[in-house]
Formats: sequence, C-alpha cells, structure tokens
Amino acid sequence: MAAVYKSLSKTDAQKPDEASNGVKKNKQRVLILSSRGVTYRHRHLLNDIASMLPHGRKDVKFDSKSKLNELNELAELYNCNNVLFFEARKGKDLYVWLSKVPNGPTIKMHLQNLHTMEELHFTGNCLKGSRPILSFDAPFDTQPHLRVIKELFLHTFGVPQGARKSKPFVDHVMGFSFVDGKIWVRNYQISEEEAPEAQSGADDKGKKPKGGVSGRAGNTEIKLVEIGPRFVLTPIVIQEGSFGGPIIYENREFISPNQLRSDLRKAKASRHNARVDQYAERLSRKGELGLRSSGGQRQAKDGLDNKSLFA
Repeated sequence: MAAVYKSLSKTDAQKPDEASNGVKKNKQRVLILSSRGVTYRHRHLLNDIASMLPHGRKDVKFDSKSKLNELNELAELYNCNNVLFFEARKGKDLYVWLSKVPNGPTIKMHLQNLHTMEELHFTGNCLKGSRPILSFDAPFDTQPHLRVIKELFLHTFGVPQGARKSKPFVDHVMGFSFVDGKIWVRNYQISEEEAPEAQSGADDKGKKPKGGVSGRAGNTEIKLVEIGPRFVLTPIVIQEGSFGGPIIYENREFISPNQLRSDLRKAKASRHNARVDQYAERLSRKGELGLRSSGGQRQAKDGLDNKSLFA
C-alpha cells in the first residue's frame, strides 16, 4: 500500500511540473496491417517497416477492401491514432493508405519499385527499436498537399521519445525525396569511423587538446550507409476524413496500372489486327487475279472452289 501511495504522489508531483514546462508528450501509435492477396514481397516489406516502428502495432490481415472505414474502429480498439494499411490488388499492385484516426486526413498512394532488406543485401545495420532522423526534401515545404503528406509521415514514421519498445538512440536516417511527382523513400545507417592514427596525428600536430580531452574526437568521419528497404510512392488522392470524406487533393497525372496494362494489350491487338487485315486483303487480290501462291504462280482451279460451286 505504501508503494502505491508513493507512486501516486510522484505522479501528482510531476503533473504541475509538466504543465508549467509546457512540454506535450508525443503519444503516437501506428496500426500496421494489410489486406488479403498480398505477395511474399509485400509481406516482407510490411515486416521490415514494422521492425523500424517500435511504436507500431502489427495486426492480422483485413478481409474487406470496400469497407475501409471499419479500420477506424479497429484502431480505436488497439488504442492507435495512426493507420498504415497495405492494400493489394490482383496480386500485382500495392496501394498504401495513411490515415490519422479518427478525424483524418487520409492519403492513398501507389507503391512501386519495391526492394526489401533481404533482396538488397546491404552492409548497413541499425539497432532494432532505435529512433530515426526524418529528412525531407525542399518541395515538402512549398506545395500544400506535400505539407499534409509530410505531417502524416512525421506522425507515422517518427518514433516518439519514450515509446514503450524504443531505444534511446538515434542511429539511422529515413530520407523522403520528391522527384518527378513521386516520393522516393530510402533508409540509411549513421556510421561513425575514426580517422587513421597517422592522419589524425598530422592534423593535430601543434594543437593542444582543450580541457584535457583528446583531439581524436574531432576527426571522426560520419557516413551514411544504406540499409533498406527502398520503395517509391505516388500520391493519388487525399481525403479530408479518416477513410472517407470529400477529396481535397487528386493527382490528375496518375495512371492506374490496370489502365497501363489495358493500353499495352490494345496496342498489341491493333498491330495483330492490322497484320490480319493486310493478309486478308492480299488473299482477296490474289483471288481476283486467279493467283493462290505468294510467288505469283498460277494454280489449277479446284472443283470444290467457292467460285466454281456458287458461280
């Protein structure tokens, strides 16, 4: 009982201090799940992202693809205020939904050029559960829809300080670049390497260490080593609500992969139809001239020819 009273007294003493400092604790939790029909590469990407988000809660596959508003209730059930949903279509296409529960907004993006950690075999590595540095390109601060996307990325991929499974270290960088109307996502490890002793001795020659600290600390080289995964996102629409509501942004330049595949099939079919028409026209001309062979040789008329039977 005394321990309970002591813990309650500590919380009561900390509340006015937090209010006086004016520092709000960043409480973000992300619900990570996918729809049915995902491939093994999509599943590996989801596992890679889930391992990078210690404040995330991974759930089983979601059955429905039409009633996405039910994800709001599922997020409230797990006490999550962000949803990262992977929607697979036809076993080929992958769409990503980012939503802020319960009031929105919601972003739908098309994911392509997917490469998981197992495929890349990069040498970089980072501590599981560490907090990342989110680096955004300059256009994210200029265009209104990119500012909305940036804010949702901060809430989803930014690990809050003091999260339950997070580590108090920052050892990797997530980069978001906006090029050609697409968002390119990369993940890098912050690698620190000490300079060689000969080089550090030549640089520190004639310099005295300040405060009794060795000058080798200033010769540490910081490099970025890519870890993975890497993928490209194409924004499609932004809705005002959470998985619903009016559309506040629509990408008019986006062409769905179904339309691209349909155009390719139509182009192949048009070439085939043109060849068939040319062949039929050539046969009709030869038939009018009484020629059947392509070499121009005259053949004897068959008694069962259509022209002889139906003359």
